Amino acid sequence: MNMRTPVGIIGAGPAGLLLSLLLAREGIDSTVLESRSRAEVEATIRAGVLEHGTVDLLSDMGLGERMQREGAGHHGIELRFDGEGHRIPLSELTNGRVITIYPQHEVLKDLIAARLKQGGQLLFNVKDVRLAEAASSQPSIHFVHEDKQIELQCDFIAGCDGFHGVSRASLPEAIQTVFTRFYPFGWLGILMQAPPSAQELIYAYSDRGFALVSTRSPELQRMYLQCDPQDDIANWTDEMILEELQARLATTDHWQLRVGPIIQKSILAMRSFVIEPMQYGRLFLAGDAAHIVPPTGAKGLNLAVADVRHLAHALSLFYKEHRTDLLEAYSTTCLRRVWRAEHFSWWMTSMLHRFPDDDPFQQRMQRAQLDYTVRSRAAATSLAENYVGLPFEW
Repeated sequence: MNMRTPVGIIGAGPAGLLLSLLLAREGIDSTVLESRSRAEVEATIRAGVLEHGTVDLLSDMGLGERMQREGAGHHGIELRFDGEGHRIPLSELTNGRVITIYPQHEVLKDLIAARLKQGGQLLFNVKDVRLAEAASSQPSIHFVHEDKQIELQCDFIAGCDGFHGVSRASLPEAIQTVFTRFYPFGWLGILMQAPPSAQELIYAYSDRGFALVSTRSPELQRMYLQCDPQDDIANWTDEMILEELQARLATTDHWQLRVGPIIQKSILAMRSFVIEPMQYGRLFLAGDAAHIVPPTGAKGLNLAVADVRHLAHALSLFYKEHRTDLLEAYSTTCLRRVWRAEHFSWWMTSMLHRFPDDDPFQQRMQRAQLDYTVRSRAAATSLAENYVGLPFEW
């Protein structure tokens, strides 16, 4: 069976879904293919820190009503070390820009609902996806859906299917350069039913390792502990997790964590990854298919948004004005922001985590960096403008 679409989009995560909506706004049809079911996609639990620009874009597209109602705008974050908390006033340092806490699975629900409402083609439970002739002017995607073999003929293909998807694997090895860094620690993440322990996110450095406190809703909190990435989550009882959180977050004024039942826990390994270029012929990679950052900088979803915003604009100019310059520059344009985010995420990670081979010298270096960051307005401003997100045109 043959089908035809201007833009074939592989992956119904934030990148793929948002790209389909951006293209539809420009009058460009697309078909989104997803290997998982709708329920599985909407149950994806990941970071929920949205940059100022991401929120503005979603709101401008008419996708902000529930986000504005249920999300929480934060005007600062806290860096905690040596028993003291130090607030970084994000809004004050960035001319009023804020971050919004709104879980990724809620973003996905909003994007899917909008895509289906507009009648756009979105196919779940797609199997055996394969790309063909990506370097030609007539690329195609072959897949199985509802037991039918289908060939989807496209003008362009957007690979938004993550690190393990088929899109990245379709780039010839001879043209790609891969940059990777694995970190010697992971995060033990929990969801806990409890009222908020703080009004803003807490990033804590301690002799026992890193900890992070964030709020998902008035009744649900998300917290993380630095741990061995090879550890078995079964080794961590709820009591151990809560004791370790309290120990790493301890302050001289005896701050206490508000606790409740832990309803989910898992261990996440951490790495940095970038592939260059992010395009091959008429195949364009976006989001996790092209780059991964450690979650300390809260950049993953936001980088995906920036990617597809650039790609949608480039495709719009191609169809409306027959311009190819922005498509040709897609990789260069995106990678400038990607590497800035990679550096910021690496910097936050290196400053706040204990490394297995560190020594008193390394620990003094980390404390000196933390002390400078909270005491210097210039250093705090640099953190703030990166955290809330640089302008898309940067």
